[in-house]
Amino acid sequence: MKKIVLLSVFLLLLSFGTGYAQTYKFMTTGFSVMEKNAKGEWGNWSDLQETKLIISLDTSKNRIMVYSQEIQWYDIVAYEKEEETNENIVNPFSCKDEDGYAVTLSIITRKNQGNRKQLYITRNNYVLVYNIENYIEKK
Repeated sequence: MKKIVLLSVFLLLLSFGTGYAQTYKFMTTGFSVMEKNAKGEWGNWSDLQETKLIISLDTSKNRIMVYSQEIQWYDIVAYEKEEETNENIVNPFSCKDEDGYAVTLSIITRKNQGNRKQLYITRNNYVLVYNIENYIEKK
């Protein structure tokens, strides 16, 4: 009986450790870039370009992957506090890129635009924005 109780407790603890990790997938529909000029001032957003890429947020590996022509991966260092206003819900992540540089990624839900989602990748000298939708895998 004691072995059954210990096994049950072990399995319960194991399920707590793995039960909350999930993978979220998104499909991009477009992207735009904004860069800083030589004076360090932000320029204008580029024209929106149509694109179809997969983005994966894997909470078990603490990683965000952008499957572009050159795969971009970002290790999540910290899951920052969600911020909500009347217009937006912002879920920011402090990350490091594959070269170890600090990058901020944010998934923003535009509440007054039909809950449209965007992924912002913010670096020191440029910002990428992807319009994203939840990706539904075909069976």
